[in-house]
Amino acid sequence: MKYVSLGRTGIKVSRYCLGAMNFGMIGNVEHDDAIQMIHKAIDAGINFIDTADAYSRGESEVIVGKALKGRRDNIVLATKAHLPMGDDPNMQGNSRRWLTRALDDSLSRLQTDHVDLYQIHRPAPDTDIEETLSVLTDLMRAGKIRAFGSSTFPASEIVEAQWVSEKRALGRFRTEQPPYSLLNRSIEREVLPICEKYGMGTLVWSPLAKGLLTGRNRKGQAPDSNRTQFFPHLFTDEQKLDVVEELIVLAQDSGLSLIHLAMAFVLSHPGVTAAIIGPRKMAQLDDLLAGVDVSLDDAILDRIDQIVPPGTDVGAPDHSLYQPLAIKQAALRRRLLGERAAV
Repeated sequence: MKYVSLGRTGIKVSRYCLGAMNFGMIGNVEHDDAIQMIHKAIDAGINFIDTADAYSRGESEVIVGKALKGRRDNIVLATKAHLPMGDDPNMQGNSRRWLTRALDDSLSRLQTDHVDLYQIHRPAPDTDIEETLSVLTDLMRAGKIRAFGSSTFPASEIVEAQWVSEKRALGRFRTEQPPYSLLNRSIEREVLPICEKYGMGTLVWSPLAKGLLTGRNRKGQAPDSNRTQFFPHLFTDEQKLDVVEELIVLAQDSGLSLIHLAMAFVLSHPGVTAAIIGPRKMAQLDDLLAGVDVSLDDAILDRIDQIVPPGTDVGAPDHSLYQPLAIKQAALRRRLLGERAAV
């Protein structure tokens, strides 16, 4: 396993980060199985684990906490907050009020007194970024977190956060967690260059495009019901499926599995620190670990660029990504009738 610096924090992390989203009720409900997978990943050299409070409503953090008993000191532990954790409207978001409580709740479930990386899961347009950076700075100074970062932030909001940190003498986002795969390359345009400019580490999520790049879902075949349950449109997107077929041929020509091609691709970008893997079963983890040393030469990368042009996403937009309110709510991008008549 190779280790690199997490941005400019000085923290050394493995290039594979074990994502724990599939541990719990939305994935593997058997705690002992999940714990064995965590232990196997650690024994294979992975020292970086990423979870979130919202994953199975805290169950993922509980499992990770159990697994790290006696091993915590050797692990770079990351979690996230922002998504709803109850019906109370204040049990979500990026406010001081919520993040202070959310972190304490996460620490309790994880059975630790600190996390190494605390991430804001999504932007919150209703909350001043200074409010968020201020509480994160206080939590860091209190010793509850070692560093903090963002997840799935647009490039403009990453830059704004950096400026506010400097202007207000606050701690700054040290990492960003964006989506990146052979099918989703749009972060190559702005997000990755900006993260490199500010010395931010990047741990990319969904390098297998939510399972489309496993090679198990082929064009003309009925999609896996487990996948379509959560992403009903993803596995019927003809444009995506056509590109997957081309990538399968490329992988075969290169003597690789599609999974190993996909993982090696995201790690080939100089702006990527680590790739998050999210196995649900032990066999999936074994397959991923088998490709940890795969690297791609320029000829293969050039062929990938021909199939999926740099900086582009294939097919319909992924609705699990951050959508600004003006995109989701028509009323925010239309003048009132009276205002239009007066113009």
